[in-house]
Amino acid sequence: MFRRSIVFCFLALFAMLAQANQPTLLIMGDSLSAAYGVQTEKAWVSLLRQRLAEEGFDQWQVANASISGETTDGGERRLAPLLDRHGPEIVILELGGNDGLRGFPPKVTRDNLASMIEQSQQQGARVLLVGIQMPPNFGKRFTDAFAAIYPDLAAKYDTGLVPFFLQDVYNREGFMQDDGIHPTAQAQPALLDNVWPHLQPLLKTESTE
Repeated sequence: MFRRSIVFCFLALFAMLAQANQPTLLIMGDSLSAAYGVQTEKAWVSLLRQRLAEEGFDQWQVANASISGETTDGGERRLAPLLDRHGPEIVILELGGNDGLRGFPPKVTRDNLASMIEQSQQQGARVLLVGIQMPPNFGKRFTDAFAAIYPDLAAKYDTGLVPFFLQDVYNREGFMQDDGIHPTAQAQPALLDNVWPHLQPLLKTESTE
């Protein structure tokens, strides 16, 4: 019995060490990445885990720190301990949508995202910024200023960029829930397809280091 316990302890220690050596991808998002209104296993983050394995990136582990209703302010305040805990090689920032819907000034959103990018890069992580756009009823001045946040920050900090997370999703029948804000389960593969081409080069950079 004692010998068996020692074996189990060694196996557990080996598993912990193996996991510690795996590169980590940290996702900081809102309800769009927190599986709001869909089963977790059908959400784009779960599909991402499957695609990583299928594409030969099975050494990666995904830490999803997304919270429904999250703003860039909340994400900025939560980020530092998450960076310390996970030590990610890649950080995906999918935030800002709730800022826009609540009418936060675009400068506030920009400054919070800039802080999150800086914190991530200071920890040695590569960043993928996921762009969001506001519907036209918010007015052209606001929607233009908001949309410009993501490409401007990506250029300034040399990050990866998904131009618009909901591209070919928000306007397709059956792809949005009744609230008109959250994608359905049917849309989740399309969300992943919008992210993957911009994420894959970052994964390849890690695999060649």
